[in-house]
Amino acid sequence: MQGIAQQGPRGPGIWLRGPVADTGPWPEGAQGVAAPRTFAWMATHGGAGASTLAAVFGGFDAGRDWPRPVQGEPSSVLLVARTHATGLRAALGFLDVFRLGEAPPGLDLDAVVLVADAPGRLPRPLGRHVTVLESLIDVYRVPWVPAWRTGDPDGGPPRGCEQLARLTGVFAPSGARGER
Repeated sequence: MQGIAQQGPRGPGIWLRGPVADTGPWPEGAQGVAAPRTFAWMATHGGAGASTLAAVFGGFDAGRDWPRPVQGEPSSVLLVARTHATGLRAALGFLDVFRLGEAPPGLDLDAVVLVADAPGRLPRPLGRHVTVLESLIDVYRVPWVPAWRTGDPDGGPPRGCEQLARLTGVFAPSGARGER
Protein backbone atom coordinates (compact mmCIF):
# COMPACT_ATOMS: atom_id res chain seq x y z
CA MET A 1 0.00 0.00 0.00
CA GLN A 2 1.20 3.45 -0.75
CA GLY A 3 -0.16 6.69 0.70
CA ILE A 4 0.11 9.58 -1.69
CA ALA A 5 -0.67 13.24 -1.28
CA GLN A 6 -0.46 14.93 -4.60
CA GLN A 7 -0.02 18.68 -4.76
CA GLY A 8 -1.41 20.26 -7.91
CA PRO A 9 -1.84 23.81 -9.16
CA ARG A 10 -5.23 24.12 -7.46
CA GLY A 11 -4.31 22.66 -4.09
CA PRO A 12 -3.91 19.20 -2.58
CA GLY A 13 -5.27 16.10 -4.22
CA ILE A 14 -6.90 13.25 -2.39
CA TRP A 15 -5.06 10.97 0.00
CA LEU A 16 -5.03 7.43 -1.35
CA ARG A 17 -4.59 4.29 0.72
CA GLY A 18 -5.07 0.87 -0.72
CA PRO A 19 -5.78 -0.45 -4.18
CA VAL A 20 -6.75 1.91 -6.98
CA ALA A 21 -9.21 0.82 -9.66
CA ASP A 22 -7.71 -0.54 -12.88
CA THR A 23 -7.92 2.09 -15.60
CA GLY A 24 -8.15 -0.45 -18.42
CA PRO A 25 -5.71 -1.68 -21.05
CA TRP A 26 -2.47 0.08 -21.92
CA PRO A 27 -2.67 2.45 -24.90
CA GLU A 28 -1.52 1.06 -28.27
CA GLY A 29 2.28 0.89 -28.40
CA ALA A 30 2.79 1.60 -24.66
CA GLN A 31 5.61 -0.26 -22.96
CA GLY A 32 4.78 -2.43 -19.95
CA VAL A 33 7.95 -1.66 -18.00
CA ALA A 34 8.22 1.56 -16.02
CA ALA A 35 11.47 3.34 -15.38
CA PRO A 36 12.67 3.08 -11.77
CA ARG A 37 11.24 5.82 -9.62
CA THR A 38 13.68 8.24 -8.05
CA PHE A 39 12.91 9.73 -4.65
CA ALA A 40 13.94 12.90 -2.88
CA TRP A 41 14.83 12.24 0.75
CA MET A 42 13.71 15.36 2.62
CA ALA A 43 14.70 15.89 6.24
CA THR A 44 11.96 17.25 8.49
CA HIS A 45 14.56 18.51 10.98
CA GLY A 46 18.32 18.72 11.34
CA GLY A 47 20.01 15.36 11.87
CA ALA A 48 17.05 13.36 10.57
CA GLY A 49 19.26 11.07 8.47
CA ALA A 50 18.23 12.02 4.94
CA SER A 51 21.85 12.13 3.71
CA THR A 52 22.62 8.70 5.12
CA LEU A 53 19.45 7.20 3.64
CA ALA A 54 20.24 8.70 0.24
CA ALA A 55 23.74 7.17 0.45
CA VAL A 56 22.39 3.73 1.44
CA PHE A 57 19.19 3.49 -0.62
CA GLY A 58 20.04 5.86 -3.47
CA GLY A 59 17.97 8.79 -4.60
CA PHE A 60 18.32 12.52 -4.18
CA ASP A 61 19.33 14.10 -0.88
CA ALA A 62 17.17 17.23 -0.69
CA GLY A 63 18.38 18.06 2.81
CA ARG A 64 15.83 20.37 4.43
CA ASP A 65 14.87 22.03 1.14
CA TRP A 66 11.90 21.21 -1.07
CA PRO A 67 12.95 19.27 -4.18
CA ARG A 68 12.70 21.27 -7.44
CA PRO A 69 11.35 19.03 -10.20
CA VAL A 70 11.68 21.89 -12.72
CA GLN A 71 15.45 21.62 -12.17
CA GLY A 72 15.49 17.86 -12.68
CA GLU A 73 15.11 16.88 -9.03
CA PRO A 74 12.62 14.10 -8.19
CA SER A 75 9.01 15.05 -7.48
CA SER A 76 8.45 11.98 -5.26
CA VAL A 77 9.20 12.87 -1.65
CA LEU A 78 10.11 10.62 1.26
CA LEU A 79 9.99 12.64 4.48
CA VAL A 80 12.69 11.61 6.97
CA ALA A 81 12.50 12.05 10.74
CA ARG A 82 14.14 10.61 13.83
CA THR A 83 11.99 8.73 16.32
CA HIS A 84 12.48 11.21 19.16
CA ALA A 85 9.65 13.57 20.15
CA THR A 86 10.98 16.52 18.14
CA GLY A 87 11.40 14.39 15.01
CA LEU A 88 7.93 12.88 15.22
CA ARG A 89 6.34 16.32 15.74
CA ALA A 90 8.29 17.66 12.75
CA ALA A 91 7.04 14.78 10.56
CA LEU A 92 3.44 15.52 11.57
CA GLY A 93 4.02 19.19 10.78
CA PHE A 94 5.23 18.38 7.27
CA LEU A 95 2.25 16.09 6.71
CA ASP A 96 0.05 19.09 7.52
CA VAL A 97 1.97 21.18 4.98
CA PHE A 98 1.03 18.66 2.29
CA ARG A 99 -2.52 18.20 3.57
CA LEU A 100 -3.17 21.95 3.54
CA GLY A 101 -1.73 22.36 0.05
CA GLU A 102 1.17 24.52 1.20
CA ALA A 103 3.90 22.35 -0.35
CA PRO A 104 5.31 23.50 -3.68
CA PRO A 105 3.20 22.40 -6.65
CA GLY A 106 4.07 19.16 -8.42
CA LEU A 107 5.40 17.23 -5.42
CA ASP A 108 4.08 13.80 -4.40
CA LEU A 109 4.42 12.71 -0.79
CA ASP A 110 5.02 8.97 -0.90
CA ALA A 111 5.85 8.03 2.69
CA VAL A 112 7.50 8.97 5.95
CA VAL A 113 10.73 7.21 6.90
CA LEU A 114 11.47 7.09 10.62
CA VAL A 115 15.08 6.54 11.62
CA ALA A 116 15.71 5.19 15.12
CA ASP A 117 17.22 7.81 17.41
CA ALA A 118 18.60 5.16 19.79
CA PRO A 119 18.89 1.39 20.05
CA GLY A 120 16.01 -0.56 21.56
CA ARG A 121 12.27 -0.13 21.74
CA LEU A 122 10.47 3.19 21.58
CA PRO A 123 8.93 4.51 24.80
CA ARG A 124 5.14 4.15 24.76
CA PRO A 125 4.38 7.89 24.27
CA LEU A 126 6.60 7.98 21.16
CA GLY A 127 5.01 4.79 19.90
CA ARG A 128 1.62 6.53 20.04
CA HIS A 129 2.99 9.32 17.80
CA VAL A 130 4.16 6.67 15.31
CA THR A 131 0.69 5.09 15.37
CA VAL A 132 -0.84 8.47 14.47
CA LEU A 133 1.61 8.85 11.57
CA GLU A 134 0.84 5.31 10.36
CA SER A 135 -2.87 6.13 10.30
CA LEU A 136 -2.17 9.01 7.89
CA ILE A 137 0.45 7.69 5.47
CA ASP A 138 2.78 4.75 4.86
CA VAL A 139 5.61 4.71 7.38
CA TYR A 140 8.89 2.86 6.96
CA ARG A 141 11.05 2.33 10.04
CA VAL A 142 14.81 2.13 9.94
CA PRO A 143 16.52 0.56 12.98
CA TRP A 144 19.50 1.90 14.87
CA VAL A 145 22.68 1.13 12.93
CA PRO A 146 25.81 1.75 15.04
CA ALA A 147 28.08 2.04 11.98
CA TRP A 148 26.04 4.98 10.66
CA ARG A 149 26.80 6.90 13.85
CA THR A 150 30.50 6.77 13.01
CA GLY A 151 29.94 7.73 9.38
CA ASP A 152 30.00 4.30 7.70
CA PRO A 153 26.90 3.93 5.47
CA ASP A 154 28.62 1.41 3.14
CA GLY A 155 27.08 -1.82 4.46
CA GLY A 156 23.82 -1.62 2.50
CA PRO A 157 20.28 -1.43 3.81
CA PRO A 158 19.81 -2.58 7.40
CA ARG A 159 17.95 -5.74 8.32
CA GLY A 160 14.21 -5.13 8.55
CA CYS A 161 14.16 -2.57 5.72
CA GLU A 162 13.21 -4.90 2.89
CA GLN A 163 9.99 -3.01 2.10
CA LEU A 164 11.83 0.32 1.94
CA ALA A 165 14.51 -1.29 -0.21
CA ARG A 166 11.82 -2.57 -2.58
CA LEU A 167 10.17 0.86 -2.72
CA THR A 168 13.44 2.57 -3.60
CA GLY A 169 14.62 -0.19 -5.93
CA VAL A 170 17.59 -1.28 -3.80
CA PHE A 171 18.36 -4.94 -3.33
CA ALA A 172 18.47 -5.79 0.39
CA PRO A 173 20.47 -8.99 0.92
CA SER A 174 19.19 -11.41 3.55
CA GLY A 175 22.31 -10.78 5.63
CA ALA A 176 21.76 -7.01 5.68
CA ARG A 177 23.15 -5.14 8.62
CA GLY A 178 21.01 -4.12 11.53
CA GLU A 179 21.08 -3.54 15.22
CA ARG A 180 24.08 -5.26 16.79
